[in-house]
Amino acid sequence: MTVDRLNELLLVAAVVLLIAVTAVRLSSRIGLPSLLVYLGIGIAMGQDGLGVRFDDAELTQVFGYAALVVILAEGGLGTRWREIRPTVPAAAVLATAGVTVSVLVTAAAAHYLVGLGWQLALILGAVVSSTDAAAVFSVLRKMPLPKRLTGVLEAESGFNDAPVVILVVALSALDHEPTYWYILLGKIALQLAIGLAVGLGIGKLGELGLRHVALPASGLYPIAVMALCVLAYAGGALAQGSGFLAVYVSALVLGNAKLPHRPAVRGFADGVAWIAQIGLFVLLGLLVTPSELGADFWPAIVIGLALTLVARPLSVVLCLLPFRQPWRDQALLSWAGLRGAVPIVLATIPMVAEIGHSDRIFNIVFVLVVVLTMLQGPTLPWVARKLRLGEGEGPTDVDIESAPLERLRGHLLSVSIPAASKMHGVEINELRLPPGAAVTLVVRQGKSFVPQPSTVLMRGDELLVVATDPVRDATERRLLAVGRGGKLADWLGNRGDTGSTGIQRGDR
Repeated sequence: MTVDRLNELLLVAAVVLLIAVTAVRLSSRIGLPSLLVYLGIGIAMGQDGLGVRFDDAELTQVFGYAALVVILAEGGLGTRWREIRPTVPAAAVLATAGVTVSVLVTAAAAHYLVGLGWQLALILGAVVSSTDAAAVFSVLRKMPLPKRLTGVLEAESGFNDAPVVILVVALSALDHEPTYWYILLGKIALQLAIGLAVGLGIGKLGELGLRHVALPASGLYPIAVMALCVLAYAGGALAQGSGFLAVYVSALVLGNAKLPHRPAVRGFADGVAWIAQIGLFVLLGLLVTPSELGADFWPAIVIGLALTLVARPLSVVLCLLPFRQPWRDQALLSWAGLRGAVPIVLATIPMVAEIGHSDRIFNIVFVLVVVLTMLQGPTLPWVARKLRLGEGEGPTDVDIESAPLERLRGHLLSVSIPAASKMHGVEINELRLPPGAAVTLVVRQGKSFVPQPSTVLMRGDELLVVATDPVRDATERRLLAVGRGGKLADWLGNRGDTGSTGIQRGDR
């Protein structure tokens, strides 16, 4: 590649990114999901637009996998374990048994109503059965839903990519590697177990290393965290496990660990995930040829209706029976099965495997994703309000960020007091921090001052707390305890200087 060619590619990439960033603001104003804007940019540049010819399904699949790794890493880093922990069993059932129900029902619709052969129908059912992590994370974090619902949806979208990828790959290889269904289920279970173990192992080792090694620049922490997430994916995949489950689990561990410079880590991951989404959707838009979609428009609508109105609700109802979820919760979970880039990327797998009529699967999935995105995303807030589920639960825990002070053998804790925290109205001396910890600065409404022992804390305050290494954990536990119990923290058993707070390291 010549320097001039490189310059042209950089120019095009920069222009596309700027257009995409501008389009996000426009789409948020008119209520149009941003992924449709990105797809539109790719289509406008493609064969039926500016004439850019692109038909490399294998390259799209490789880039899609890489983008999905980044998206899942950002999702795990931004998910609070204490919020999703109670919902993990339900999410795990939805991500496995629920996927199975969706695959079978959607495949039956594709076979009997559209006329696809059973192999193509099963592949199509598997491709569209996974909820999209990027779509779920972006939509739910803007909606004031109860944590019990956002926890289920976020955990499900993070978990269900792994079994679906395994299933699509296996179904696409049936012509060359026929296998019995129980062997397939065993392979899926084994790969998920390996992915889970690798993700937990790398996440815990990464947490241990980053907490005890002071890097010379704060900008190195986000790079290290993202590198650990990618390492988890690669390690899980090379170990014949699920790399996608490994990357999400490792990111979940690291995102909830007491790592230095967590805001910088989350900001970096968010920016990289945006770039991955924009690049992926533009590439998918380039791959599709709109003039060839007409013949598969109505089959896509039929399959989409079967998926949305039958398969998804049935999987939710059956899988949540043991958990006694209220019917309103089940109704919202049924409608919130958002699809996005993941099904379109998975639709390239049978194309790369050269399955007959696989281009038709890609076209059906593309139309289905576009239509469902236009239907479900904008209407989800309205559905939540109608079900009286639109009122969320504000954060009550103080937000604590930590940065190491290597030479002083201590840590600088940045503490934010949310509106609903019971730390509001507590005096500095009533915090009763352990010896070796002290509040050194308070920032209130943009102004900073050194507090007195009698200074009363208020919602919205930012505190700087210095703690020596031996009492850092006890200091964090005490701050969380006061945030939850206020002045009555001691009476409620939340002293913070002992293990009685009920707050374990994994809760944060």
